[in-house]
Amino acid sequence: MRAVDQHATTANQRGAHRIVIVGGGVGGLSLATRLGETLGKAGLAKIVLIDRSPTHFWKPLLHEAASGHIDPATHHLQYAVQAERHGFEFEQGELAGIDRAERHAMIAAMHDADGRDILPARRLAYDTLVLSMGSVTNFFGVPGAAEYALPLESVAHAEAFRRKLLDACLRANHARRTSQNVAPVSVNIIGAGATGVELAAALRDTVRLLNRYSQFALDPERDFRIRLIESGERVLPALSEAVSARAERMLGALGVEVLSVTRVTQVRADAVLTHDGRALESDIAIWTAGISGPPVLRSLDGVEVNRNAQVLVTRTLQTTVDSHIFALGDCAACPSHVTQGFLAPRAQVAHQQAQFLARALRSRVEGKPLPEFAYRDAGTLVGFGREGTIGSLSNSLLTRPVFVDGWFATAVYKLIYRKHVMTLTGFARMALDTASHWLRRRVHPVIRLH
Repeated sequence: MRAVDQHATTANQRGAHRIVIVGGGVGGLSLATRLGETLGKAGLAKIVLIDRSPTHFWKPLLHEAASGHIDPATHHLQYAVQAERHGFEFEQGELAGIDRAERHAMIAAMHDADGRDILPARRLAYDTLVLSMGSVTNFFGVPGAAEYALPLESVAHAEAFRRKLLDACLRANHARRTSQNVAPVSVNIIGAGATGVELAAALRDTVRLLNRYSQFALDPERDFRIRLIESGERVLPALSEAVSARAERMLGALGVEVLSVTRVTQVRADAVLTHDGRALESDIAIWTAGISGPPVLRSLDGVEVNRNAQVLVTRTLQTTVDSHIFALGDCAACPSHVTQGFLAPRAQVAHQQAQFLARALRSRVEGKPLPEFAYRDAGTLVGFGREGTIGSLSNSLLTRPVFVDGWFATAVYKLIYRKHVMTLTGFARMALDTASHWLRRRVHPVIRLH
Protein backbone atom coordinates (compact mmCIF):
# COMPACT_ATOMS: atom_id res chain seq x y z
CA MET A 1 0.00 0.00 0.00
CA ARG A 2 0.98 3.66 -0.03
CA ALA A 3 3.76 4.81 2.26
CA VAL A 4 5.55 8.06 2.96
CA ASP A 5 9.25 7.90 2.00
CA GLN A 6 11.05 8.87 5.20
CA HIS A 7 14.19 9.87 3.26
CA ALA A 8 12.59 11.85 0.46
CA THR A 9 13.00 15.25 2.03
CA THR A 10 16.60 14.91 3.22
CA ALA A 11 17.82 16.53 0.00
CA ASN A 12 16.02 19.75 0.94
CA GLN A 13 18.69 20.29 3.59
CA ARG A 14 21.38 20.25 0.87
CA GLY A 15 19.55 22.09 -1.90
CA ALA A 16 17.32 20.99 -4.76
CA HIS A 17 16.49 17.30 -4.94
CA ARG A 18 18.75 15.58 -7.52
CA ILE A 19 17.04 13.04 -9.78
CA VAL A 20 19.47 11.13 -12.01
CA ILE A 21 17.96 9.04 -14.83
CA VAL A 22 20.20 6.47 -16.51
CA GLY A 23 19.08 5.63 -20.04
CA GLY A 24 17.32 7.80 -22.61
CA GLY A 25 15.01 5.30 -24.25
CA VAL A 26 11.23 5.45 -24.51
CA GLY A 27 10.79 5.60 -20.73
CA GLY A 28 13.91 7.49 -19.64
CA LEU A 29 13.66 10.38 -22.08
CA SER A 30 9.92 10.76 -21.56
CA LEU A 31 10.45 10.84 -17.78
CA ALA A 32 13.29 13.37 -17.99
CA THR A 33 11.19 15.61 -20.24
CA ARG A 34 8.13 15.50 -17.97
CA LEU A 35 10.16 16.05 -14.79
CA GLY A 36 12.13 18.85 -16.41
CA GLU A 37 8.92 20.64 -17.33
CA THR A 38 7.30 20.22 -13.90
CA LEU A 39 10.17 20.15 -11.38
CA GLY A 40 13.26 21.31 -13.25
CA LYS A 41 11.93 24.58 -14.63
CA ALA A 42 10.30 25.37 -11.28
CA GLY A 43 13.59 24.87 -9.43
CA LEU A 44 12.08 22.13 -7.26
CA ALA A 45 14.56 19.50 -8.43
CA LYS A 46 17.63 19.09 -10.62
CA ILE A 47 17.02 16.51 -13.34
CA VAL A 48 20.00 14.82 -15.03
CA LEU A 49 19.72 12.31 -17.89
CA ILE A 50 22.65 10.00 -18.67
CA ASP A 51 23.02 8.07 -21.92
CA ARG A 52 26.01 6.68 -23.80
CA SER A 53 24.65 7.99 -27.10
CA PRO A 54 24.15 11.69 -27.94
CA THR A 55 20.82 10.98 -29.67
CA HIS A 56 17.53 9.18 -29.07
CA PHE A 57 15.96 6.78 -31.58
CA TRP A 58 12.62 5.04 -31.06
CA LYS A 59 13.50 1.32 -30.95
CA PRO A 60 10.20 0.05 -32.48
CA LEU A 61 11.43 1.69 -35.73
CA LEU A 62 14.65 -0.36 -35.86
CA HIS A 63 13.20 -2.94 -38.24
CA GLU A 64 12.40 -0.15 -40.71
CA ALA A 65 15.94 1.20 -40.43
CA ALA A 66 17.39 -2.30 -40.88
CA SER A 67 15.28 -2.92 -44.00
CA GLY A 68 16.15 0.49 -45.48
CA HIS A 69 12.65 1.96 -45.39
CA ILE A 70 13.70 4.95 -43.29
CA ASP A 71 16.86 6.98 -42.83
CA PRO A 72 17.63 6.84 -39.09
CA ALA A 73 19.31 10.26 -39.23
CA THR A 74 15.94 11.88 -39.92
CA HIS A 75 14.40 10.27 -36.83
CA HIS A 76 17.06 11.09 -34.25
CA LEU A 77 16.37 13.47 -31.39
CA GLN A 78 19.40 15.12 -29.81
CA TYR A 79 19.51 14.80 -26.03
CA ALA A 80 21.34 18.10 -25.52
CA VAL A 81 18.69 20.00 -27.49
CA GLN A 82 15.85 18.23 -25.66
CA ALA A 83 17.50 19.03 -22.32
CA GLU A 84 17.87 22.73 -23.12
CA ARG A 85 14.26 23.02 -24.22
CA HIS A 86 12.69 21.09 -21.36
CA GLY A 87 14.53 22.00 -18.19
CA PHE A 88 16.90 19.10 -17.52
CA GLU A 89 20.61 18.40 -17.98
CA PHE A 90 22.28 15.79 -20.18
CA GLU A 91 25.48 13.89 -19.43
CA GLN A 92 26.89 11.58 -22.07
CA GLY A 93 28.42 8.41 -20.71
CA GLU A 94 27.81 4.85 -19.57
CA LEU A 95 26.96 3.71 -16.05
CA ALA A 96 29.89 1.84 -14.47
CA GLY A 97 28.52 1.38 -10.94
CA ILE A 98 26.81 3.03 -8.00
CA ASP A 99 27.88 3.94 -4.48
CA ARG A 100 24.71 3.50 -2.45
CA ALA A 101 26.27 4.75 0.79
CA GLU A 102 27.30 8.08 -0.76
CA ARG A 103 24.48 8.06 -3.32
CA HIS A 104 26.74 8.49 -6.33
CA ALA A 105 26.29 7.16 -9.86
CA MET A 106 29.69 6.36 -11.36
CA ILE A 107 30.06 7.14 -15.06
CA ALA A 108 32.79 5.42 -17.08
CA ALA A 109 35.34 7.39 -19.09
CA MET A 110 34.70 7.80 -22.82
CA HIS A 111 37.41 7.20 -25.43
CA ASP A 112 37.66 7.90 -29.15
CA ALA A 113 38.55 5.34 -31.82
CA ASP A 114 42.26 5.89 -31.12
CA GLY A 115 41.85 5.25 -27.40
CA ARG A 116 42.25 8.89 -26.34
CA ASP A 117 40.08 10.26 -23.55
CA ILE A 118 37.01 12.23 -24.59
CA LEU A 119 35.45 12.48 -21.15
CA PRO A 120 36.96 11.32 -17.83
CA ALA A 121 35.27 8.98 -15.37
CA ARG A 122 32.81 10.94 -13.24
CA ARG A 123 30.68 10.61 -10.10
CA LEU A 124 27.23 12.18 -10.08
CA ALA A 125 25.44 12.69 -6.78
CA TYR A 126 21.79 11.70 -6.60
CA ASP A 127 18.94 11.77 -4.14
CA THR A 128 16.81 9.62 -6.44
CA LEU A 129 18.30 7.30 -9.07
CA VAL A 130 16.15 5.91 -11.91
CA LEU A 131 17.48 3.00 -13.96
CA SER A 132 15.99 3.05 -17.45
CA MET A 133 18.73 1.26 -19.35
CA GLY A 134 16.71 -0.84 -21.75
CA SER A 135 17.87 -4.31 -22.68
CA VAL A 136 20.49 -6.25 -24.62
CA THR A 137 20.17 -9.37 -26.75
CA ASN A 138 20.04 -12.69 -24.93
CA PHE A 139 21.71 -15.37 -27.09
CA PHE A 140 20.94 -18.07 -24.48
CA GLY A 141 24.44 -19.49 -24.81
CA VAL A 142 23.87 -20.81 -28.35
CA PRO A 143 27.31 -21.52 -29.88
CA GLY A 144 28.28 -19.00 -32.56
CA ALA A 145 25.21 -16.82 -32.04
CA ALA A 146 27.06 -13.83 -30.58
CA GLU A 147 29.72 -14.07 -33.30
CA TYR A 148 27.62 -14.67 -36.41
CA ALA A 149 24.05 -13.50 -35.66
CA LEU A 150 23.49 -9.76 -35.62
CA PRO A 151 21.41 -8.33 -32.75
CA LEU A 152 18.93 -5.50 -33.33
CA GLU A 153 19.44 -3.26 -30.31
CA SER A 154 20.53 0.02 -31.88
CA VAL A 155 20.78 2.09 -35.04
CA ALA A 156 24.36 0.82 -35.46
CA HIS A 157 23.05 -2.77 -35.55
CA ALA A 158 20.29 -1.82 -37.99
CA GLU A 159 22.81 -0.13 -40.28
CA ALA A 160 25.16 -3.14 -40.10
CA PHE A 161 22.31 -5.44 -41.14
CA ARG A 162 21.23 -3.15 -43.99
CA ARG A 163 24.79 -2.92 -45.28
CA LYS A 164 25.14 -6.71 -45.22
CA LEU A 165 21.87 -7.04 -47.12
CA LEU A 166 22.93 -4.61 -49.85
CA ASP A 167 26.35 -6.28 -50.17
CA ALA A 168 24.73 -9.70 -50.48
CA CYS A 169 22.38 -8.37 -53.16
CA LEU A 170 25.28 -6.87 -55.14
CA ARG A 171 27.18 -10.17 -55.03
CA ALA A 172 24.13 -12.18 -56.01
CA ASN A 173 23.21 -9.83 -58.85
CA HIS A 174 26.74 -10.03 -60.29
CA ALA A 175 26.70 -13.83 -59.99
CA ARG A 176 23.26 -14.02 -61.63
CA ARG A 177 24.54 -12.04 -64.63
CA THR A 178 27.45 -14.41 -65.15
CA SER A 179 25.86 -17.75 -64.21
CA GLN A 180 22.44 -19.34 -64.08
CA ASN A 181 23.26 -21.61 -61.13
CA VAL A 182 23.11 -19.11 -58.27
CA ALA A 183 21.82 -19.82 -54.77
CA PRO A 184 19.27 -17.33 -53.42
CA VAL A 185 20.23 -14.73 -50.82
CA SER A 186 19.27 -16.38 -47.53
CA VAL A 187 18.25 -14.30 -44.52
CA ASN A 188 17.51 -16.14 -41.28
CA ILE A 189 15.58 -14.27 -38.57
CA ILE A 190 15.79 -16.14 -35.28
CA GLY A 191 12.83 -15.31 -33.07
CA ALA A 192 9.24 -14.75 -34.21
CA GLY A 193 8.12 -12.11 -31.74
CA ALA A 194 6.88 -8.75 -32.97
CA THR A 195 10.37 -7.53 -33.97
CA GLY A 196 11.17 -10.65 -35.97
CA VAL A 197 7.79 -10.75 -37.70
CA GLU A 198 7.89 -7.06 -38.63
CA LEU A 199 11.45 -7.34 -39.92
CA ALA A 200 10.55 -10.35 -42.09
CA ALA A 201 7.61 -8.50 -43.62
CA ALA A 202 9.65 -5.32 -44.14
CA LEU A 203 12.41 -7.28 -45.88
CA ARG A 204 9.92 -8.67 -48.37
CA ASP A 205 8.95 -5.11 -49.24
CA THR A 206 12.64 -4.22 -49.47
CA VAL A 207 13.56 -6.90 -52.00
CA ARG A 208 10.55 -5.96 -54.11
CA LEU A 209 11.63 -2.31 -54.16
CA LEU A 210 15.31 -3.14 -54.82
CA ASN A 211 14.28 -5.01 -57.95
CA ARG A 212 13.59 -1.64 -59.63
CA TYR A 213 17.29 -0.80 -59.75
CA SER A 214 19.72 -2.56 -62.10
CA GLN A 215 22.49 -3.14 -59.58
CA PHE A 216 20.04 -5.00 -57.32
CA ALA A 217 17.80 -6.45 -60.07
CA LEU A 218 17.14 -9.85 -58.51
CA ASP A 219 13.88 -11.73 -58.76
CA PRO A 220 12.08 -11.19 -55.42
CA GLU A 221 10.75 -14.77 -55.34
CA ARG A 222 13.54 -16.80 -56.95
CA ASP A 223 16.59 -14.97 -55.64
CA PHE A 224 15.62 -14.32 -52.00
CA ARG A 225 14.84 -16.69 -49.17
CA ILE A 226 13.63 -15.22 -45.89
CA ARG A 227 13.16 -17.61 -42.99
CA LEU A 228 11.56 -16.85 -39.64
CA ILE A 229 12.71 -19.40 -37.07
CA GLU A 230 10.77 -19.84 -33.83
CA SER A 231 11.39 -22.37 -31.03
CA GLY A 232 7.75 -22.14 -29.89
CA GLU A 233 4.66 -23.49 -31.57
CA ARG A 234 3.60 -20.28 -33.30
CA VAL A 235 4.66 -16.80 -34.33
CA LEU A 236 3.81 -13.89 -32.03
CA PRO A 237 3.52 -16.22 -29.01
CA ALA A 238 2.68 -13.32 -26.68
CA LEU A 239 -0.51 -12.56 -28.62
CA SER A 240 -3.72 -14.52 -29.06
CA GLU A 241 -3.85 -17.65 -31.21
CA ALA A 242 -6.21 -15.89 -33.63
CA VAL A 243 -3.77 -13.02 -34.21
CA SER A 244 -0.90 -15.51 -34.48
CA ALA A 245 -2.72 -17.59 -37.10
CA ARG A 246 -3.61 -14.49 -39.13
CA ALA A 247 0.00 -13.31 -38.94
CA GLU A 248 1.30 -16.63 -40.23
CA ARG A 249 -1.09 -16.51 -43.20
CA MET A 250 0.08 -12.97 -44.02
CA LEU A 251 3.72 -14.03 -43.79
CA GLY A 252 2.95 -16.91 -46.14
CA ALA A 253 1.38 -14.50 -48.62
CA LEU A 254 4.58 -12.44 -48.49
CA GLY A 255 6.72 -15.50 -49.22
CA VAL A 256 8.29 -15.72 -45.77
CA GLU A 257 9.14 -19.28 -44.74
CA VAL A 258 8.04 -19.87 -41.12
CA LEU A 259 9.80 -22.63 -39.19
CA SER A 260 8.02 -23.10 -35.87
CA VAL A 261 9.00 -25.60 -33.16
CA THR A 262 12.55 -25.21 -34.46
CA ARG A 263 15.32 -24.66 -31.95
CA VAL A 264 18.60 -23.16 -33.15
CA THR A 265 21.57 -25.12 -31.77
CA GLN A 266 24.45 -23.30 -33.50
CA VAL A 267 25.05 -20.33 -35.77
CA ARG A 268 27.90 -20.43 -38.29
CA ALA A 269 29.09 -17.85 -40.80
CA ASP A 270 27.38 -19.76 -43.62
CA ALA A 271 24.56 -21.66 -41.89
CA VAL A 272 22.13 -21.91 -39.01
CA LEU A 273 21.96 -25.36 -37.43
CA THR A 274 18.75 -26.65 -35.84
CA HIS A 275 17.88 -29.29 -33.27
CA ASP A 276 16.64 -31.73 -35.92
CA GLY A 277 19.97 -31.82 -37.75
CA ARG A 278 19.26 -29.33 -40.52
CA ALA A 279 21.88 -26.85 -41.73
CA LEU A 280 20.00 -23.84 -43.14
CA GLU A 281 22.15 -21.87 -45.57
CA SER A 282 22.68 -18.33 -44.36
CA ASP A 283 24.05 -15.15 -45.89
CA ILE A 284 22.76 -13.09 -42.98
CA ALA A 285 21.44 -14.17 -39.58
CA ILE A 286 19.79 -11.81 -37.14
CA TRP A 287 18.78 -12.68 -33.57
CA THR A 288 15.48 -11.35 -32.23
CA ALA A 289 14.73 -14.25 -29.88
CA GLY A 290 15.15 -12.78 -26.41
CA ILE A 291 16.47 -10.02 -24.18
CA SER A 292 18.14 -9.49 -20.84
CA GLY A 293 19.14 -6.49 -18.77
CA PRO A 294 22.53 -4.84 -19.45
CA PRO A 295 25.37 -6.81 -17.80
CA VAL A 296 26.34 -3.88 -15.56
CA LEU A 297 23.12 -4.37 -13.59
CA ARG A 298 24.47 -7.63 -12.14
CA SER A 299 27.41 -5.74 -10.61
CA LEU A 300 25.55 -2.81 -9.03
CA ASP A 301 26.03 -2.56 -5.27
CA GLY A 302 23.04 -4.04 -3.48
CA VAL A 303 20.66 -4.06 -6.47
CA GLU A 304 18.71 -7.32 -6.73
CA VAL A 305 18.22 -8.75 -10.25
CA ASN A 306 16.54 -11.84 -11.68
CA ARG A 307 18.23 -14.45 -13.88
CA ASN A 308 17.79 -12.20 -16.92
CA ALA A 309 19.65 -9.35 -15.18
CA GLN A 310 16.46 -7.31 -14.80
CA VAL A 311 16.17 -5.21 -11.64
CA LEU A 312 13.52 -6.48 -9.22
CA VAL A 313 11.17 -3.67 -8.25
CA THR A 314 8.08 -3.27 -6.08
CA ARG A 315 4.72 -1.86 -7.17
CA THR A 316 6.10 1.65 -6.57
CA LEU A 317 8.92 0.84 -9.05
CA GLN A 318 11.46 1.15 -6.22
CA THR A 319 14.12 -1.55 -6.02
CA THR A 320 13.59 -4.25 -3.44
CA VAL A 321 16.76 -3.23 -1.55
CA ASP A 322 17.06 0.56 -1.80
CA SER A 323 14.13 3.00 -1.72
CA HIS A 324 16.29 5.72 -3.34
CA ILE A 325 16.63 3.67 -6.54
CA PHE A 326 13.83 3.13 -9.05
CA ALA A 327 13.77 1.15 -12.31
CA LEU A 328 11.48 1.11 -15.32
CA GLY A 329 11.18 -0.30 -18.81
CA ASP A 330 12.94 -3.36 -20.21
CA CYS A 331 15.61 -3.40 -17.49
CA ALA A 332 13.01 -3.74 -14.71
CA ALA A 333 11.17 -6.84 -13.53
CA CYS A 334 7.91 -5.19 -12.48
CA PRO A 335 5.19 -7.29 -10.83
CA SER A 336 1.81 -7.28 -12.53
CA HIS A 337 -1.18 -6.15 -10.48
CA VAL A 338 -3.35 -8.63 -12.41
CA THR A 339 -1.31 -11.86 -12.56
CA GLN A 340 1.37 -13.47 -10.41
CA GLY A 341 4.06 -12.82 -13.03
CA PHE A 342 5.96 -9.81 -14.31
CA LEU A 343 5.10 -7.32 -17.03
CA ALA A 344 6.46 -8.04 -20.50
CA PRO A 345 9.25 -5.78 -21.79
CA ARG A 346 7.25 -3.58 -24.17
CA ALA A 347 7.45 0.05 -25.23
CA GLN A 348 3.96 0.82 -23.90
CA VAL A 349 4.92 -0.53 -20.47
CA ALA A 350 7.93 1.81 -20.36
CA HIS A 351 5.79 4.72 -21.55
CA GLN A 352 3.16 4.18 -18.85
CA GLN A 353 5.81 3.71 -16.19
CA ALA A 354 7.39 7.02 -17.21
CA GLN A 355 4.02 8.74 -16.89
CA PHE A 356 3.54 7.14 -13.49
CA LEU A 357 7.01 8.09 -12.19
CA ALA A 358 6.64 11.67 -13.41
CA ARG A 359 3.77 11.97 -10.89
CA ALA A 360 5.25 9.69 -8.21
CA LEU A 361 8.64 11.44 -8.10
CA ARG A 362 6.95 14.79 -7.72
CA SER A 363 5.13 13.31 -4.71
CA ARG A 364 8.47 11.99 -3.43
CA VAL A 365 10.13 15.41 -3.70
CA GLU A 366 7.19 16.94 -1.84
CA GLY A 367 7.36 14.25 0.88
CA LYS A 368 3.99 12.74 -0.02
CA PRO A 369 3.06 9.04 -0.14
CA LEU A 370 4.11 7.08 -3.22
CA PRO A 371 1.33 5.50 -5.30
CA GLU A 372 1.54 2.01 -6.84
CA PHE A 373 1.89 1.40 -10.56
CA ALA A 374 -0.93 -0.37 -12.41
CA TYR A 375 -0.40 -1.24 -16.06
CA ARG A 376 -3.27 -0.83 -18.54
CA ASP A 377 -2.83 -2.95 -21.65
CA ALA A 378 -3.79 -0.90 -24.71
CA GLY A 379 -3.25 -3.84 -27.06
CA THR A 380 -0.59 -4.66 -29.64
CA LEU A 381 -0.32 -3.90 -33.35
CA VAL A 382 2.07 -5.60 -35.76
CA GLY A 383 2.94 -4.12 -39.16
CA PHE A 384 3.32 -6.23 -42.32
CA GLY A 385 4.39 -3.59 -44.82
CA ARG A 386 2.21 -3.53 -47.91
CA GLU A 387 0.07 -6.35 -46.49
CA GLY A 388 -1.20 -3.99 -43.78
CA THR A 389 -1.39 -4.15 -39.99
CA ILE A 390 -3.13 -6.49 -37.58
CA GLY A 391 -3.44 -6.78 -33.82
CA SER A 392 -5.72 -6.06 -30.92
CA LEU A 393 -6.81 -2.94 -29.07
CA SER A 394 -8.24 -2.68 -25.59
CA ASN A 395 -9.20 -0.12 -22.97
CA SER A 396 -11.12 0.11 -19.72
CA LEU A 397 -14.47 0.22 -21.54
CA LEU A 398 -13.93 -3.11 -23.33
CA THR A 399 -14.44 -6.46 -21.62
CA ARG A 400 -11.89 -8.12 -23.93
CA PRO A 401 -9.36 -7.04 -26.58
CA VAL A 402 -10.81 -6.26 -30.02
CA PHE A 403 -9.12 -7.60 -33.15
CA VAL A 404 -8.35 -4.88 -35.71
CA ASP A 405 -6.91 -4.83 -39.21
CA GLY A 406 -7.19 -2.86 -42.45
CA TRP A 407 -6.79 0.89 -42.83
CA PHE A 408 -7.85 1.61 -39.25
CA ALA A 409 -5.16 -0.63 -37.75
CA THR A 410 -2.54 0.85 -40.07
CA ALA A 411 -3.55 4.41 -39.12
CA VAL A 412 -3.36 3.66 -35.39
CA TYR A 413 -0.01 1.88 -35.88
CA LYS A 414 1.47 4.97 -37.53
CA LEU A 415 -0.03 7.31 -34.95
CA ILE A 416 1.72 5.51 -32.08
CA TYR A 417 5.10 6.87 -33.17
CA ARG A 418 3.69 10.35 -33.78
CA LYS A 419 2.23 10.32 -30.28
CA HIS A 420 5.68 9.46 -28.92
CA VAL A 421 7.23 12.38 -30.81
CA MET A 422 4.46 14.71 -29.61
CA THR A 423 5.06 13.64 -25.99
CA LEU A 424 8.69 14.68 -26.31
CA THR A 425 8.49 17.76 -28.53
CA GLY A 426 4.93 19.08 -28.45
CA PHE A 427 2.25 19.14 -31.13
CA ALA A 428 3.75 21.88 -33.35
CA ARG A 429 7.18 20.26 -33.69
CA MET A 430 5.57 16.85 -34.18
CA ALA A 431 3.43 18.24 -37.02
CA LEU A 432 6.47 19.81 -38.70
CA ASP A 433 8.43 16.59 -38.27
CA THR A 434 5.59 14.59 -39.86
CA ALA A 435 5.41 17.00 -42.79
CA SER A 436 9.17 16.82 -43.35
CA HIS A 437 9.07 13.01 -43.48
CA TRP A 438 6.14 13.14 -45.93
CA LEU A 439 8.03 15.51 -48.22
CA ARG A 440 11.24 13.47 -47.96
CA ARG A 441 9.50 10.33 -49.18
CA ARG A 442 8.38 12.22 -52.28
CA VAL A 443 11.81 13.63 -53.05
CA HIS A 444 14.04 10.65 -52.24
CA PRO A 445 13.75 6.97 -53.20
CA VAL A 446 11.43 5.00 -50.95
CA ILE A 447 14.27 2.59 -50.16
CA ARG A 448 17.85 3.43 -49.15
CA LEU A 449 20.39 2.24 -51.74
CA HIS A 450 23.65 3.22 -50.01
